[in-house]
Amino acid sequence: MTSLTAIFSALAYSCPLILCSLGALFSEFAGCLALFLDGLVSFSAFLFYTFSVTTGSPLLAALLTCLAATALALAFSALIEAGRANRFIAAIALNLLFGALTSCMSSLIFGTRGVLTNESFAFSAWTARATADSVTAVFVALAVVFLKYSRHGLYLRVTGSDADVLKAKGVNPGNLRSLSWCLAALYAALAGILLTLRLSSFVPNISSGRGWMALAAVFLGKKKPLRIVAAVIIFCLADIFAANIQNYITGIPTSLLISLPYLVSLLLILPK
Repeated sequence: MTSLTAIFSALAYSCPLILCSLGALFSEFAGCLALFLDGLVSFSAFLFYTFSVTTGSPLLAALLTCLAATALALAFSALIEAGRANRFIAAIALNLLFGALTSCMSSLIFGTRGVLTNESFAFSAWTARATADSVTAVFVALAVVFLKYSRHGLYLRVTGSDADVLKAKGVNPGNLRSLSWCLAALYAALAGILLTLRLSSFVPNISSGRGWMALAAVFLGKKKPLRIVAAVIIFCLADIFAANIQNYITGIPTSLLISLPYLVSLLLILPK
């Protein structure tokens, strides 16, 4: 493997977590952290696999998955706003709901809660990496432009801290909270799609905790999109290094290798 290929692979490896982290950032700015991201990533991955197998078009499947995830987030957010429910508790409940839906729908549609594979659902490593890198680059740029230069992005950034200011301007903070969840859901759906492309299959709990790591990455990057991207890439490079270092240096304790990415993250957040 050449150095360029290794860098390309490392960037592709970090893409799902980058997208998920930016999704969490939108909700953090709005003051309603999307604690359902982990469950939604896995549910979106399942939807993408299902739509791809049934329609035969991965592109159409991706569009349907993003629409479904965004629509669900909007519907639940509207219900929460109407009922004035606690968003923190509701988000945790949604995370559990998405996990249950994934398991139930897999059993009903495919007759199993295990790994799902199909001959028509197969992608080359190059296709998966190129798609991950290009999609992530586009949506990182869109997130930066939206948050920094658009009016609604500015409103979203102050929703969590100065909602009264928005009310004085005639802007409904509830609509912005719903918008933040829709954006979080869209980015989580993209993360789930990229994970499924990488494996050319659906695996239960495919998110592997990325939804929770994304929440930590928001604060690791100090709520700045590009710093979040950098923090995630460093974390993922440390993870890749820990997974492969034993091929070259033997005798390193496994417990140290497992903890290495988290030790790197701890070093990043230490006060300068």
